[in-house]
Amino acid sequence: MSDTVKLTTDSKELELKALSGSVGPKVIDIRKLYAQTGMFTYDPGFTSTASCDSALTYIDGDEGVLLHRGYSIEELSEKSSFMEVAYLLLRGSLPSKDELDGFNNTITRHTMVHEQLSQFYRGFRRDAHPMAIMCGVVGALSAFYHDSTDITDPQQRMIASHRLIAKMPTLAAMAYKYSIGQPFVYPRNDLSYTGNFLRMTFSVPAEEYEVNPVIEQALDRIFILHADHEQNASTSTVRLAGSSGANPFACIAAGIACLWGPAHGGANEAALNMLREIGTPERIPAYIARAKNKDDPFRLMGFGHRVYKNYDPRATVMQKTVREVLSALKVNDPIFDVALQLEDMALHDDYFREKKLFPNVDFYSGIILSAIGFPTDMFTVLFALARTVGWVAHWNEMISDPEQKIGRPRQLYTGPAQRPYVPVAQR
Repeated sequence: MSDTVKLTTDSKELELKALSGSVGPKVIDIRKLYAQTGMFTYDPGFTSTASCDSALTYIDGDEGVLLHRGYSIEELSEKSSFMEVAYLLLRGSLPSKDELDGFNNTITRHTMVHEQLSQFYRGFRRDAHPMAIMCGVVGALSAFYHDSTDITDPQQRMIASHRLIAKMPTLAAMAYKYSIGQPFVYPRNDLSYTGNFLRMTFSVPAEEYEVNPVIEQALDRIFILHADHEQNASTSTVRLAGSSGANPFACIAAGIACLWGPAHGGANEAALNMLREIGTPERIPAYIARAKNKDDPFRLMGFGHRVYKNYDPRATVMQKTVREVLSALKVNDPIFDVALQLEDMALHDDYFREKKLFPNVDFYSGIILSAIGFPTDMFTVLFALARTVGWVAHWNEMISDPEQKIGRPRQLYTGPAQRPYVPVAQR
């Protein structure tokens, strides 16, 4: 039986239900609040509002916990693969070997894109940002795959989900190739999901690309860490777009557009740029002092998180992965030394501990991607590639929800009350 919460207004006292999930804080059910009181709630950014119920991902920001369908992100990143996590998020449980083989086979055979789609890339300036290209070409998929846009058909929804997961690495690699003036590379069915992406990105017709297993595993782990993160800005955008009945390709394009924002998907690029600006460990104290100065606009990027008030569990995995990648590539990156010392100094500083500013996943991921060979303007594209899995899982969950309604946030109006129109000659 649900608990109740009493709300006292000027004229009456109401009892509102307090709903409980399987884990986490209770939520107050305010669906009938306006009908009963004539009032709305005010929650800028929806940081205290549950817009839906979901069985996909759970975050406990105070304890630094991230679970996908009940499995910890630490275990998944250490023991699983991105394709297994994709299956888990999409289908609800970890696959058997036969189920995983079948899923891999399905995704692999959807990796090619319609040949006419390559013409779209030539419509962009050669120096266009890869995320601008991704917004356009992903949205354009609905013009090529009409047989999977009927959202009332579960079979078509699953086909569209498979297509989006499968084609995103191909489209991302094509965006990179176009930006550097190299020919597109077609996918190969004998490679893994992540290995295929690496080859399509870095191989050239004149020389075959050998996939380094350490780099492949590291990138696969990065994909796992970015696969889903509950009701973040881009996921909420996908859900909001989907609530209107928009086709899945348009919904994911909307998510990509939201992810492009520097406060969301662009944070790892900003963190890497900050580390490069600091340059050497001896300059760290000066930058920490600047971060504490309220009158200085400088902020330590890669620290703190809207949800996590503890160490981001993904950051722990990232730190280990950085070491593996730099060791495999035999790279001595001074930026990594800056990152380690900056992290150590911040974690032992009372100011950062009091404000709960701990390293997040963006703090180390940029170093890894840069070492592999990705330019900074591709970082958010890789984020979009990985997060597509979470987006399509949330989209499917929302469409299947019998209580799903079109999103319609309310507002606190602060403009003028009704005014009479005055003809222009009399103003």
